[in-house]
Amino acid sequence: MKIAIAQINPIIGDIKNNAEMIKKQAELAIKEKTKLLLTPELSLCGYPPKDLLLNQSFITAMAEELQRLAETIPPEIYILIGTVTFNFSAHQEGKKPLYNSVALIHNGKIQETFNKRLLPTYDVFEEDRYFSAGDKVNYFNLEGVKIGITICEDLWNDEQFWGKKSYKINPLQDLVNHGVDLIINLSASPYIVGKQKLREEMLTYLVNKYKKPIIYVNQVGGNDDLIFDGYSCAFNKKGNIINRCKPYKSELIYLNFEQKNQDLLPSLVNNLIISEEEEIYQALVLGVKDYANKCGFNKAILGLSGGIDSALVATIALDALGKDNVFGVLMPSPYSSKHSVIDGEKLVENLGIKSEKIPIQQVMNSFDLLLNPLFKNTEFGIAEENLQSRIRGTLLMAIANKFGYLLLSTGNKSEMAVGYCTLYGDMNGGLAVIADVPKTKVFKLCKWINRNKEIIPNNILIKPPSAELKPNQKDEDSLPPYEILDDILERYINKHQSLREIKNAGHDLEIIKKVIKLVERAEFKRKQAPPGLKITDRAFGTGWKMPIARRI
Repeated sequence: MKIAIAQINPIIGDIKNNAEMIKKQAELAIKEKTKLLLTPELSLCGYPPKDLLLNQSFITAMAEELQRLAETIPPEIYILIGTVTFNFSAHQEGKKPLYNSVALIHNGKIQETFNKRLLPTYDVFEEDRYFSAGDKVNYFNLEGVKIGITICEDLWNDEQFWGKKSYKINPLQDLVNHGVDLIINLSASPYIVGKQKLREEMLTYLVNKYKKPIIYVNQVGGNDDLIFDGYSCAFNKKGNIINRCKPYKSELIYLNFEQKNQDLLPSLVNNLIISEEEEIYQALVLGVKDYANKCGFNKAILGLSGGIDSALVATIALDALGKDNVFGVLMPSPYSSKHSVIDGEKLVENLGIKSEKIPIQQVMNSFDLLLNPLFKNTEFGIAEENLQSRIRGTLLMAIANKFGYLLLSTGNKSEMAVGYCTLYGDMNGGLAVIADVPKTKVFKLCKWINRNKEIIPNNILIKPPSAELKPNQKDEDSLPPYEILDDILERYINKHQSLREIKNAGHDLEIIKKVIKLVERAEFKRKQAPPGLKITDRAFGTGWKMPIARRI
C-alpha cells in the first residue's frame, strides 16, 4: 500500500485555498497510485486558528469545504484531513462546543471522523479554550490494515519516556491494545531549537516499545510568532527511520506499507544533520517570509545602525524576500561613530539591497528647541538618548506607511528581557525578527553567515556593542557582559531557576538581583512589542503570560 505525506503550509483562515492545496497534493499522489494521503493537524484551516474558532460561521464554512473536497477528489484515494467539528452534545454535558478532528474522506463522502484526545494547555497551546477531548479510540481499516490515528499531543504522553504522566490516558497504548498495524500522527508542532532531535528520539522509543511503525506528519510554515519546521518522518517497527521530509518547505513524499510483514519499507532518507546555527537561521528566514507574504507585504524596511543586530536581520530579510525587496535606512546622529556609518554602508554593498541615509541631527535640534522650556536646568539623560531612537522609529514608520513596507524591528532577546530598548523607537515594527535570539547567539549566527565569505563586515563582529546614544557609550556601561547576562537570563527565564540556584552556578548575587529586577520592570515594554519569532521553549510571545503590575 502506497502512502503519501503532504507536508503543506496552510494559511490560517483561508479555508478555500487550503482545500485547493490539499486537492492538488491528492492529484499528484493519485498519479503515483497512492492509496492514502496524509495531511497535518487542522490542515483545512491552518494552525493555530485561535479565536476564529469562536465564529460558528467559520466552523460551518470548514464543514462545507470538507464536503466539497470529498465530492471532487477522485474515488481511488483516501485522505486524512485536519479539521474542526461541532460537539453537538456539549451544551448538556457542559463541555466545549468543538472537537479538533481528522476526517477520512473517500469516494465522495466523509467516511469517518476522529477527535483529538489530549488537549495541551501549556506554553503557546490553549486547546481546552475551544475543544472538548475525544473519548474514543481512533482507528479505521483500509484494505485489511488496521490504522490508528493520533493527533499531535496524543503521541506525547509516554510516562516512561518523559519521566512523568501529564494526562490520565495514553492514546497510543489504547491503539496498541486494539491491535492496530500502523500508527499515524497528524501534527502542527511548532519549532524550537533542537526539537526534531527530541521528536525522533521519542518516536524511536515509542516504536521500539510498541513494535508498531509510526508515521509523523507535521505542518510547515510561519504563522505569526510560531514557526513550523515540518520534518515529517516515518519509522518502521524496528525503530529505523525510513523517510523524512525536508525542513522549512512544503513537500510530498511517499512511503510503502507491506501488508505481509505489516511494516513500512525502507526508502531514501533526507539527512537531518545541520548545525544549530543553520537550523535557527533557516527557521527565521521562513518566519519572515511567511509573515510578510501571509500579511500581504512584498517588501520590508529596517533601520541599519552599523551594529550586529540590524546586520543579522537585514541578511535574514534578504534571504526571505530577495535583495530588491529589502530597504535599509541609515540614520546617523552626532553620536554615531564613523565606523558604524562605514560598516552600515559596507553591509548594504555586500548584500546588494536598496538603502538611504537620513542624518537626524536637524530633527534632534528641533526637539531640543521645543523641549527646552521643560528640560532646561536638567542634565542630559535617558529621555534625550531615547529621543534619538524615537526619531528613527518615527522616520521608519513614515517610510513604511508611505510605501507599504513591513517594518522589521531588530532588537534581540537579551535587550527585550532587560528593557534595553526604546518604546516607540527601535521597538517600532510589524515583526521582531530576532526577539527570541540572545545576543551571544546573534554573534554565532553572524559568524556562521560569514563561514565561506565576508557578508557581514568583520568590523561589525569585533567592535563592542553600543546603542551610540551618547559619546563613547557601550552596552557594558549599563549591562553585564553578554556572556554573563545571557546565562543568567537562560537560567531565570527558560529554566525557571531561583536566585539561589543561579548564584550556585557561579554568578555574582548583586548582578543576578539587578538582572532579575530589570526583567520584571521591562514587562510593560514587552506587552507593546511587535510579535517576535519564537525559536526557544520560552519566548516573549504567545506563551509568555506575565502580569505587568506585580510585586514579588
